[in-house]
Amino acid sequence: MPITPFHFGLGAALHAAAPRQISFLAFGAANVLIDIEPGYYLLTHQFPLHRFCHTLIGATLMMVATLVLFGAASRLARYLPDLWRWKALTRRQIAWGAALGSYSHIVLDSVMHDDIRPLAPFTDANPLWHIVSLSLLHQACLLAGLLGLAVIGMRRMLRGPVER
Repeated sequence: MPITPFHFGLGAALHAAAPRQISFLAFGAANVLIDIEPGYYLLTHQFPLHRFCHTLIGATLMMVATLVLFGAASRLARYLPDLWRWKALTRRQIAWGAALGSYSHIVLDSVMHDDIRPLAPFTDANPLWHIVSLSLLHQACLLAGLLGLAVIGMRRMLRGPVER
């Protein structure tokens, strides 16, 4: 399924570990951009589903595309709503979120999908495929997300009400 929510568990944990350095929003945006590719191929019944964007080179370009999208949005900021306080994000936070989102996506999907060639065009091998069971991978992503949300929630409780 394109745009799996399991990827966001890792993003929540990474953001919780370093909230001032990693943008969860950029992490999520990079993941969604990468999964447009298999979504298109799934809708058009073309196989394999995971192609260029699911390589390290493709993920790097999707990271750059995420940075470009945030840059374009910042130029239009006065016309756009500030949902999730994206306007306060620094370039560094966006870059870290986009990089971690792009590369972790390739790693997680490489474990899960046999049609991914993460090191293409250098090799068609997928050394991560089934390195752990699908069940363990999903449980780890879910646990990471729950831990990340718990840490974020605790921080907000300890900080007290936020004035707007």
